[in-house]
Amino acid sequence: MTPENFNTVRPVSRRFGLDRGEAIDRYYIEKFLHENRDLIKGVVLEIAGRKYTQKFGGEKVEQSLVLHTIRQNNVDIVGNLETGEGIPESRVDCFILTQTLLCIFDVFSAARNAVKVLKPGGVLLITVPGITQISRFDYERWGQYWSFTDQSLRKLFEKVATPGNIDIKTYGNVKTAAAFLYGLALHEIEKEDLDYNDNDYQLVISAAVRK
Repeated sequence: MTPENFNTVRPVSRRFGLDRGEAIDRYYIEKFLHENRDLIKGVVLEIAGRKYTQKFGGEKVEQSLVLHTIRQNNVDIVGNLETGEGIPESRVDCFILTQTLLCIFDVFSAARNAVKVLKPGGVLLITVPGITQISRFDYERWGQYWSFTDQSLRKLFEKVATPGNIDIKTYGNVKTAAAFLYGLALHEIEKEDLDYNDNDYQLVISAAVRK
């Protein structure tokens, strides 16, 4: 990747590089989940599918549940994190909640309900975007309202969980942030560049929140 790649007002891809390969932000999301794979066990809840539960949980998972606002074949719990409707209390040991809060306007209620579904001692594994483009797919269906920083994510969950039970981490740097905005794909970035972290260029922010 050279400065010439960025000498244009138009992105290489408007689909986060998914039409070119794997999206750069997914590298950081999966890195976070891999780092916390020992917590993905027991009864595990995930949004919309079981991809990460199956990839990082393995035999430690006793039951895999899927949460969605719409009843579909693979959905176990029909619920709304914003309103709390359909969200059970103290149901799961681990809740994998990736790149979802940006599409919920009332993030405080969503955070409260995400913790509510955990059993005592359970953990919420959450990622949110920092530097990002608009996802037109999400924007036109249920909205895209927020980008975050490590400060805002911590402040949010300190309202619904004990501060000492919140572990925040950031991922990204100026090069990966620029590449992500231009729509380059993961294979076009060197691993050493992906793994360099600069907290002033937060591409993905993660939190492990214990109840």
